[in-house]
Amino acid sequence: MRRFLMAAAALTMATSAAQADMKVGVLMGFTGPIESLAPNIAAAAELAMQEATESGAFLGGMQVIPARGDSTCLDAAAATATAERLVTADKVAAVVGANCSGVTIAVANNVAVPNGVTMISPSATSPALTTLADQGYVFRTAPSDARQGKVLAQVAKARGIDSIAVTYTNNDYGKGLADSFSNAFEAAGGSVALSVAHEDSKADYAAEVGALAASGAEHLAVFGYIDKGGKGIIQASLDAGAFDTFLLADGMVGDSLVEAIGEALNGSVATAPGSDSPNAKKFEEIAAKAGVDGSKPFSGESYDAAALIILAAQAAGSTDRAAIQSKILEVSNAPGEQIGPAELARGLSLLAEGKAIDYQGATDVELTAEGDASSPYKEYEVMDGEFTTVRVH
Repeated sequence: MRRFLMAAAALTMATSAAQADMKVGVLMGFTGPIESLAPNIAAAAELAMQEATESGAFLGGMQVIPARGDSTCLDAAAATATAERLVTADKVAAVVGANCSGVTIAVANNVAVPNGVTMISPSATSPALTTLADQGYVFRTAPSDARQGKVLAQVAKARGIDSIAVTYTNNDYGKGLADSFSNAFEAAGGSVALSVAHEDSKADYAAEVGALAASGAEHLAVFGYIDKGGKGIIQASLDAGAFDTFLLADGMVGDSLVEAIGEALNGSVATAPGSDSPNAKKFEEIAAKAGVDGSKPFSGESYDAAALIILAAQAAGSTDRAAIQSKILEVSNAPGEQIGPAELARGLSLLAEGKAIDYQGATDVELTAEGDASSPYKEYEVMDGEFTTVRVH
């Protein structure tokens, strides 16, 4: 009997220890076309988890534990398999991710929605996500490319570009952004001389660049990925003397591109979600202390995605998956006391007292009923080998 009681006590202690943690999936493209960006994006999400754990205010002292998984960004089957592991083996309560739109849609349809697991992507921007039949389980803290296309068109016209060729990565992200930009640019009086897709795993893009140059356009928009086809298109264009300045979108903004291309990229312009608000500046400061670059694209969005999951669980008083989903919109929007970056302890305490909060976070996030964020964009110009912010739209 004594052995039985000791065994029962040990089981109770093990169960209590298991319940002391809430695991949150961090599903990012650690390999693939944005592998140079993913570590910083993941670290930003984990910064929010660490902040909540160290506060001691999360669900009576529970810890928030990240469980990483590689989405590869492009391989839907691999991303789905990784997500299944996070959901079934790691038993995550929710997922921050994925990064790229195509795999985000695949994971949502095949894993998250069937299992009732909330996903909040910090960087999936395809307009197709807005109308996804997700039963309310898919959110994003980055704005849709339905808006980015319009901002890019404004940037191009403001810089005197009247005719442009467009190449885009051949997936949901690239096609959605190319369509949004082309429609907005032509509505503003511009001309798209040619718009063609490119694949992301080719070693040689001479044929694609030749066709784009033959369109007669002097400028080239590249809506691709920083570590794959987008970079290849730019290098091939420069090597052939076909184009020398480029219009880029968020998937192309990062240090690895200017390091690979060098001074030849100077003068190119780009957009990516971002702000110069007080909350954004505060996040950059607190992130820097933790070794995270809060100025890089999607870092603030990733911190906010994790924070929303944590705050929703607190509002629900539970780590139950469905309970978390039911509170996401409630904690992200008014009414309630506004909560900024590095204020999770205060938000958690207010929720524990039964009070309402309006989480603003690093990106002044507000979510629509469809789970979309409405956020500003930074306009960058490459100057002296760096993406430099020139204005906010």
